[in-house]
Amino acid sequence: MTESKSPRRRGLLKGAAIAAGALSAPMVAMAQTTSFRFQSTWPAKDIFHEYANDFAKKVNDMAGGRLKIEVLPSGAVVPAFQLLEAVNKGTLDGGHGVVAYHYGKNSALALWGSGPGYGMDANMVLAWHNYGGGKALLDEIYKAINMDVVSYLYGPMTTQPLGWFKKPVSKVEDMKGLKFRTVGLAVDMFTEMGTAVNPLPGGEIVPALDRGLIDAAEFNNASSDRVLGFPDVVKNCMLQSFHQSGEQFEILFNKGKYAALPQELRSIIDYAVQASSADMSWKAVDRNSKDYEEMKKQGIKFYKTPDSVLRAQLAAWDKTIAKKAGENALFKKVLDSQKVFAQRAGQWHNDYSVDFKMAYNHYFSGKKA
Repeated sequence: MTESKSPRRRGLLKGAAIAAGALSAPMVAMAQTTSFRFQSTWPAKDIFHEYANDFAKKVNDMAGGRLKIEVLPSGAVVPAFQLLEAVNKGTLDGGHGVVAYHYGKNSALALWGSGPGYGMDANMVLAWHNYGGGKALLDEIYKAINMDVVSYLYGPMTTQPLGWFKKPVSKVEDMKGLKFRTVGLAVDMFTEMGTAVNPLPGGEIVPALDRGLIDAAEFNNASSDRVLGFPDVVKNCMLQSFHQSGEQFEILFNKGKYAALPQELRSIIDYAVQASSADMSWKAVDRNSKDYEEMKKQGIKFYKTPDSVLRAQLAAWDKTIAKKAGENALFKKVLDSQKVFAQRAGQWHNDYSVDFKMAYNHYFSGKKA
């Protein structure tokens, strides 16, 4: 028997192999972490900032230490309305907000959130974005305004209230002359209705209401409105509106930072966006309904926006988009794309969807709910 085949020799070779494996294991565990600094456009206490953190956690968990997203609240690095420029320049690696906040750079950007969307709800607008040509149009607009970013839209929002008012709105004339907060193309819609609009960021709305700088305001949903303090300064909320009935969230990345990631991590981001969209929708149903009930217990009065005001919104919207489409070719291009998709998808949706109010009233009408 030769030395190379002796039991002692085989034992030494086996030991060397085990040692080599032990030495290589820490090299895998110590793979370099890429850190991304994100900022949301929301106050830290808002459920919207929670949604941003939910997305980051999904990415961080799936990336297994190879990518870590840290989310800061609005104003930590830049003001809310400067998020897009900060991500474009690399001041931030990414961010969480809404496309309508970039409205001042190109009016077409507000079409992803403002207005009735030709009768589409937020989930249908996302369907148009992902499967009806909207994503390519958004990329085209960002390129036109020299914003080198990667944009993901997700998280369909529920229909937003008309807003919080010191006195309930009973007719269209009640909107005239009101100092009112909104954003995006809703600014133009309400201006057309005779309202004096001030597009304040979310964190500034309640202080402005409290000091009397504005008479009324809208933000978004029961959970956000409650935690931001609307019920502490105003006691009347008007539900249902066409000003922002189809909005969704946006997750932004600096294109250079995103492109430098390996494909596996980019895929993780893709699927984290989709998972976060579903999770956010479910969480919103649970939390918004609970906060709605709590505000009613606090004595907040909720009213349905009169149909006359809703019809006036649609008429004002028609005038607004006719003007903007004449001024901006990209605006018209987005509208045309939305209209084609909405006519087909809306017909299907309206024909197939049952009246859920009928079932709700069957079980709960006349009972204390």
